[in-house]
Amino acid sequence: MAITSTGLATGMNINGVVQQLVNAEGQAAKGLLDRQQARVDTRLSGLGKLKGVLSSFQTALKKLEALDTFSARKTTLSNDSALALQADRTAAVGSYSIEVLNLARAEKMVSSGLASASTVVGTGTLTLGVGGNSFSVTIDASNNTLAGIRDAINNASGNIGVSATIVNADDGSGGTVSKLVLTAKETGTANALSVSISDDDGNNADASGLSGLAMTQLVAAQDAVIRVDGQTVTRSSNTISDAVSGLTFNLKAVTTSPVTAQVSADSEEVVKALQGFVDSYNSLRQVMSDLGRYDPATKKAAELTGDATLRNLQQQLRRDLTSNVSSVSGGVDSLAGIGIEIDRYGAMKLNSAKLSEAMNGNPAVVSDLFRSADGVATRTNAKIDEYLKSGGILDTQTRSMNDQKRQIADRRAALDARLSKVEEQYLKQFNKMDQIVAGYQSTGNYLAAQLAGLLK
Repeated sequence: MAITSTGLATGMNINGVVQQLVNAEGQAAKGLLDRQQARVDTRLSGLGKLKGVLSSFQTALKKLEALDTFSARKTTLSNDSALALQADRTAAVGSYSIEVLNLARAEKMVSSGLASASTVVGTGTLTLGVGGNSFSVTIDASNNTLAGIRDAINNASGNIGVSATIVNADDGSGGTVSKLVLTAKETGTANALSVSISDDDGNNADASGLSGLAMTQLVAAQDAVIRVDGQTVTRSSNTISDAVSGLTFNLKAVTTSPVTAQVSADSEEVVKALQGFVDSYNSLRQVMSDLGRYDPATKKAAELTGDATLRNLQQQLRRDLTSNVSSVSGGVDSLAGIGIEIDRYGAMKLNSAKLSEAMNGNPAVVSDLFRSADGVATRTNAKIDEYLKSGGILDTQTRSMNDQKRQIADRRAALDARLSKVEEQYLKQFNKMDQIVAGYQSTGNYLAAQLAGLLK
């Protein structure tokens, strides 16, 4: 404060007395504001906890509202040494008979044998064809050895699918020879190889110069051929993904008898999602119970004890989760029908055996129970959205509480300003009193001195 006093004349602690008076005057108002602040902070805390756990529960619900959760597939094969089978979520549940008649192969061509990889062959132009396309490689003095030709082919900018290697093979007489081997990078007859030679010596058919390579077929190109339920499928690759919608066949070996492939719903993913739903609901139920609790022994209320919003949410969730679903067919129209039950204490439990029975009977019923027009996940998510969305119930109430906090802060600031003026007024009054007392003391001291002088 700008005005202070030590109370020299009266001997009073004026600042202390004024502070006590100011505190007494503001005590009731400050106490009221503190209680209001505590109530607002408590409710904000409760609303925050409720929003967090409700959001987590909605995440679990959305997994059950998503098609992917119920459309996962798994496959089993009677012989997995002949092929592997993958099924995506679009694959139809069912059984297939599969025969592998041919495996796709890449064509290989081999040259005649030369003394070594560094043997000079000749110069000219090699034209290599892959299916209906081709590219040319110029062979000159810089690359006219067997190794140089290999590198020229592999490094050609126009190479459309040929790999060149050198194999050092037996010559049949105890020695070795080096041979150029060309391999198509892709399998199937559509990628068959061809080689033509334009020899700089002018003769493309003799055994000297570049034409001396004399490329011959080592392995013929071959398509993969399978039968699916008696229907023949021919493809250039051993990976076939366009024969049956949603299925990918990875061929390994030719079969001697049909392989039975079974495509079924992957119940493990559904069980995992349902258990997450049950666990999330139980967490939500516990938090809501704790938020609305009242302890009669301590007479202490929780953050949202008696709160209408909490009570309405509890009732609506219970109703949405336990009511029958009219938009499903197949005899199962409630969570209890697939083994999800709520006990008398409100806790949710998952009966795995009953769920497995429902999944094996008709997986679509379980999906519809959650995802249909008035399915459990559909209607409950819609209800939760009313609470969680921007401008929804919890958002509106949170904003209201924050507005009240700002109002309390404004009233507190106004109270402080008023008490500051009261303090200033009290200090002026007490300082004036101290000055008057000081004046009386000065007059008394003067008179006492005069009387003392007269008595001498």
